[in-house]
Amino acid sequence: MAALFSLGSVVATPGALEKLDRTTINKALERHHQGDWGDVCDEDRKANDQSLRDGTRLLSVYHDSNQTKFWIITEADRSSTTILLPEEY
Repeated sequence: MAALFSLGSVVATPGALEKLDRTTINKALERHHQGDWGDVCDEDRKANDQSLRDGTRLLSVYHDSNQTKFWIITEADRSSTTILLPEEY
């Protein structure tokens, strides 16, 4: 599946790096990049699909094998993508 948008610079917060392994991060980042928004609600899924057309922020929600919830956010200008835990927002 092809990438749907630019990720820009990819960064992760200290909490995400501490709790999540690199394989989990990389797989989730690939899903995000291809438009698989993970465990977002229907409203956020629709907002992300609209964001692909109008260039606003993208949010994906994933869980690792330990059920640790984490987010991936790509900024509206597509300059950066951040992997973070919800409590770090």
